[in-house]
Amino acid sequence: MTEVAAPSKSRLRFGWLAAFGVIVALLLLVGLTMTRSGRGQVAVGEPAPDFSLTAFDGTALEGRSFALSEARGTVVLLNFWASWCIECRPEAAALEQAWQTYKDRGLKVIGLAWADGSEADSLAFIREHNQTFLLGPDLGTRAGQAYRITGVPETYLIDQNGLIVWRKIGPTNFTELQSVIEPVLR
Repeated sequence: MTEVAAPSKSRLRFGWLAAFGVIVALLLLVGLTMTRSGRGQVAVGEPAPDFSLTAFDGTALEGRSFALSEARGTVVLLNFWASWCIECRPEAAALEQAWQTYKDRGLKVIGLAWADGSEADSLAFIREHNQTFLLGPDLGTRAGQAYRITGVPETYLIDQNGLIVWRKIGPTNFTELQSVIEPVLR
């Protein structure tokens, strides 16, 4: 008969320390996640987080780069959307109408495809809705994370000083956009 040696005290101590370390790491991760989610979304009156994008190939502004920080002095309408988003479909026409109505008065309309399936899906959506404003991917959902969006569609109006003056969670329409854009452009 063979005897099984009892684990040494140092091995038991190491095992307990390792388990304790894992538990502490998990608690820190949960705490950080809760802290971040507790911040909520970027609020009206706060500075708009900077982001950059390059327009999708095959769009009206193909290859054009844009950084929000370069738009100081300009009013920006920022929309997070996705080709798979059902509520984004009727909103697409309202965004294009806002662009066509206010581009000569200095409004920039930016559409960020958030967590979209593929560039081909995004381009099909853009073509289907005849969108001609600046549209690009939210690569790695970085802009969406900076704005702490909860889904799509979400739309932000950013004034000439880079402050968020209006935020809409869910779909918008042209009448609503008109009512918030007009006072900011004056």
